[in-house]
Amino acid sequence: MAHAQVQQHAAQGQQHAHVEGQQHPIGIYLKIWGLLFVLSAMSYAVDYFHFQGYLRWFLIIVFMLLKAGLIVAVFMHMMWERLALMYAILVPTLLLMVLLGIGALEADYTFFTRGVFFVRGLL
Repeated sequence: MAHAQVQQHAAQGQQHAHVEGQQHPIGIYLKIWGLLFVLSAMSYAVDYFHFQGYLRWFLIIVFMLLKAGLIVAVFMHMMWERLALMYAILVPTLLLMVLLGIGALEADYTFFTRGVFFVRGLL
């Protein structure tokens, strides 16, 4: 008898999982909108308080990435998707960010090296 109840419960769970157009609680969306508003206010505060240099750009990029992550996770329903789909979207994005970082490091090295050799060539 217990085995039949487990199978029935599993079947009901599968039916609920495969309902098309499944709606999520409105509270989640309201909380995310509030958090996006707070992150945007913090991003504007970076300019309001006149942060300069690398700290300014670091904070702006962090707030931008946090907002983009929330939008992708909740409003594009990535939080509820299968792991394979999440990997298909998130892994290439992360790899591009790593490659951009490597390119930025290489650009700094190239700029430094050119400065060393061009100054030496003029002397």
